[in-house]
Amino acid sequence: MAFHLRSISLPSRPQANEAEVEQELLSLGASISSSNTISMMCDGLRRLGDIYNGVEEIVGLPSNQVGKMLDGEMECSLELLDLCSTMQEIFVEMKAIVQELQVALRKGDDAAAQAKIQSYSRLAKKAKKHFKKTAKKANSAGCRMVMLLTKAREISVSLLESSVHILSKEINMPKQSLVSKAFHKKKAVVCEEEQLQAIECSIEDLENGAGHLFRKLVQIRVSHLNILSS
Repeated sequence: MAFHLRSISLPSRPQANEAEVEQELLSLGASISSSNTISMMCDGLRRLGDIYNGVEEIVGLPSNQVGKMLDGEMECSLELLDLCSTMQEIFVEMKAIVQELQVALRKGDDAAAQAKIQSYSRLAKKAKKHFKKTAKKANSAGCRMVMLLTKAREISVSLLESSVHILSKEINMPKQSLVSKAFHKKKAVVCEEEQLQAIECSIEDLENGAGHLFRKLVQIRVSHLNILSS
């Protein structure tokens, strides 16, 4: 499963508008609710990047009077940037652990494999703690554009949190441990290694998705700062 950056409807139009951005956010929210998979999370991160492209177009219009109303959004956007960067780093660490776990399985090193699973589990728990101190919602007061930014931020946090939740259950399954089954039969090692390779690819897709979203968030933050300083 590769992370391909393909455009959705917003960027292909002459100029995005608030109604289109809102519709894309509603569509993305509905997709997340109906499908809680890694593939959906990756696609959601990409779509969010495109949605933020549309937001940047609207905010940059000379006729747009959002100016001072963006001031309150700046702190929240910085918090999301930090979260996105942190999750990208955690995905990198998770991928490394999965790679090391595959090596341990090939060597038949049960102790090393169990240690890697514990490391993976601890990292997943650490990742979840970041969401407890992250505000998913903000005051709804303000213009429609600010409300859309708030909604986009809320969906961004939910996507990242759901991704971590799904990954946390990929390896840590007490009754169906990847390692315990792998050591019962030699041929099972091949099977479990294939599963781990799939998990590794999924984590890499999420890493790329978080990186794509991070870059879009930086771009729109720069646009906001330019508006506030003008």
